[in-house]
Amino acid sequence: MRHPHEPPGTDVRARPADAPAALRLGAQRDGDRAALRRTEGGTDGRTTAVGRLASTVERLRRELEQAHADAAGRALVEMAVGVLVERLRCGPTEASAQLSTLAQQAGVPVLELAADLVNQAAADTISDAARDFVTAHAAPAAESVGLRLRNAEAHTLVAGDTEAAARSMLDHALRPLGAVAVAVWAAHPDQSLSLAGSAGFSDQEARRWRHVPPGVSTPARRALDERAAVGYATLTEAALPSIGQHEIAGGRLAVPAGVGGRLTGVLEICWRDELPARSQPLERQFEALAELAAATLETWADCGAPTPDAADAQLEGLRQLADGLADPCLILHLAPDADELPLQFTIGHVNPAFVDFAGRPGSAVLGARLLEAYPLAAESGGLLEKVEHVFVTGEPFRTANMTLSAMVDGVPLQARAQVSISRHGGYLVVVWRLDDGTPRVARLLQHAQRLGRIGGFEENLLTRQIGWNETIYELHGLPLSARPVPLDELADHAHPDDRPAIGRFLRTLLHHRRPASTAFRLQRPDGVARHIRVVAEPVYDAEGRLGLVRGAYQDISAQHWTEVALAATRDQLAQTEQQAAERSRLVLQLQHAIMPPARGPQDLHDLHVAVRYRPAEKDHLVGGDWYDTLSLPSGGVLLCVGDVAGHGIEAATGMVALRNALRGLAATGAGPAQLLTWLNSVTHHLTESLTATAACGIYDPATRRLRWARAGHPPPVLLRDGRAETLPQIGGILLGVLDQADYEEDEVHLQPGDTLVMYTDGLIERRDQSLATSLTNLLALTEQAVADPGGTPGSLEAHLDHLLRYSASDTDDDTCLVGVSVRAADDRDAPRGEPSEAGRTALGPPGSAA
Repeated sequence: MRHPHEPPGTDVRARPADAPAALRLGAQRDGDRAALRRTEGGTDGRTTAVGRLASTVERLRRELEQAHADAAGRALVEMAVGVLVERLRCGPTEASAQLSTLAQQAGVPVLELAADLVNQAAADTISDAARDFVTAHAAPAAESVGLRLRNAEAHTLVAGDTEAAARSMLDHALRPLGAVAVAVWAAHPDQSLSLAGSAGFSDQEARRWRHVPPGVSTPARRALDERAAVGYATLTEAALPSIGQHEIAGGRLAVPAGVGGRLTGVLEICWRDELPARSQPLERQFEALAELAAATLETWADCGAPTPDAADAQLEGLRQLADGLADPCLILHLAPDADELPLQFTIGHVNPAFVDFAGRPGSAVLGARLLEAYPLAAESGGLLEKVEHVFVTGEPFRTANMTLSAMVDGVPLQARAQVSISRHGGYLVVVWRLDDGTPRVARLLQHAQRLGRIGGFEENLLTRQIGWNETIYELHGLPLSARPVPLDELADHAHPDDRPAIGRFLRTLLHHRRPASTAFRLQRPDGVARHIRVVAEPVYDAEGRLGLVRGAYQDISAQHWTEVALAATRDQLAQTEQQAAERSRLVLQLQHAIMPPARGPQDLHDLHVAVRYRPAEKDHLVGGDWYDTLSLPSGGVLLCVGDVAGHGIEAATGMVALRNALRGLAATGAGPAQLLTWLNSVTHHLTESLTATAACGIYDPATRRLRWARAGHPPPVLLRDGRAETLPQIGGILLGVLDQADYEEDEVHLQPGDTLVMYTDGLIERRDQSLATSLTNLLALTEQAVADPGGTPGSLEAHLDHLLRYSASDTDDDTCLVGVSVRAADDRDAPRGEPSEAGRTALGPPGSAA
């Protein structure tokens, strides 16, 4: 898609937009756009999908850059083909095939062989430079030098201007030598110099050095005066001004450039480090590049492309005006080939303050067409529509809120901005100011100060001028017309008790000159007292003198009263905790009085009885578990355990009441079912909202018969011949639930060697298991404890210790165990094993045994 008269690979952004080559490329691009519009079935660019337009522009730009990269190589290959045509007396097609065959046989790229052929056939400085390297270096190095120089020559020939030629020489020939920048100077008869092209310098630096007046000694001027190359180890040591003197202060080499003995300019080469050692091969390369630079100056000097100084006076004035603006500014002019709609505009200038909202530098859009730099500007109501309107009508356009859109690497980007467009002759000045959110942030800050009741102030200590915002007037209870209160008078408006604190605040701030803060009670004129916090910092001028104080007042009254209420709550909580601790201590004392923690086992007739009690893990969870073993006047033995619902003093006192009541009722000789019926009435009538569980048994030593009943309590476990099982689940409701309740009774005949275990639910309860599962686990644990390795084999105490140690309960509740073993008649007087230390607890109050 190249114009028939356009050199391959031409880059329109690298040269003035009104150069003849730019006109040709513009026509080619407009032809491409027209073809695109015809393909999509419309003649109006606004009807084209903006996204497709942006994608097409990006694709065409990539194709153009690729064509520019390939054009120089094709030109070098075509020159080599011409050499073979002349030597072999054959046609171009045969010569091209022969070139490919020779490159394949030699094992080198076609481009390198083409450069070698051209070097052999040519008698110019590039050939001489290559031959010098053949003499001084190995052959591959010489071939590389020849290829680089021929590549630079080819790119320079197809370049559209000296700027593009400078980039080509830097990229293909000078960077391999360590150079980082190059400048091509055009010499004028009045001894002045103008920058015809450069590469490696910033756009701002190139604009600053676009013209060097006569009489200014620079490296380029000295090279022209001496008519020979001049070099400097570093530009700093040379003490000569030149382009990039602040950016690149390393080595400099200035080589005069001319054609036919007439000097037309200078090639100035820059290194970031010191100038490399000069040798004849390197000198020949630099001379060859200077000859290329002279060719570009000779070629394009006659094309009528104006220099910046010779440009339109109006454009130059607009440039100076735009460069003085603090906001980003574009100068647009109508493209020469813009002969159809939409109008095509070229970006002719960007000012130093230019900021592309898409994140691109000014050099990325300078020289490009507006729709190439911002394809999405073609959307309805977009930037292009406004630019066209201003250009056609001459009416300025201004808006405080406009969306600017750009497509970068296929990603659409948008920004909000204030935009101003005005026409000046044939040029358009576009100025925008991106919305950075400052007004919105200021509004948010104002609302935050109002909600937080914060006001800022500034006091000039020299002029005594004070600035307050409205919030401070409101905090002080003053009208907006009132005189602000200076810091040194602040104590007069504070509570007398707070004046020392204000004095320390002022000494820290004004004498020690450090940031300070304090809190005080403000006495307002209306009699209202407010709790205020003031914070301030000293501000110094350029000479280090204290001139200003900036700070803020905040109303912390609500915070103060909250802290007062919180302190009162903390005191009340501490008192409550102390009372709770005292209650827990009293409960423990009461529990220990009823069930002493250090009593051993006992024998009741043919029964050997042992008890274990494990308190709750937390002191405030003192429970109501209880037990009792008692010889009755009838000759029987009372065995019972119980559990009062709840914890604390209520559970402990309820436990004492039920235990003592059952003792008195058992003296009547009634059976266990009747005893629980009476105990239920006691629980229901004599206590408030108390419920409990209990298991009660009466053992007859003469018959070894155990009669028992239960009130909502887990059944006892009987261990006989190594096997454990629970006694039957007879009926019986919790104590205290109903006024009248009947309880079932069962009996079991015990045998010598039997062990009966009565317990409370703290031994088996788990949050993640049912009661049936917990009872099954207890039976297995009971059988396992028949011969506990940690205690006397088969002893009752070791059995109970094992149950406590390995129980899987997880409710942190207290636990009570009563173990009863039946002895044979001849074992009644035999000594029993002592309980182990672990788990030894109360067996009952003094006097509970018969």
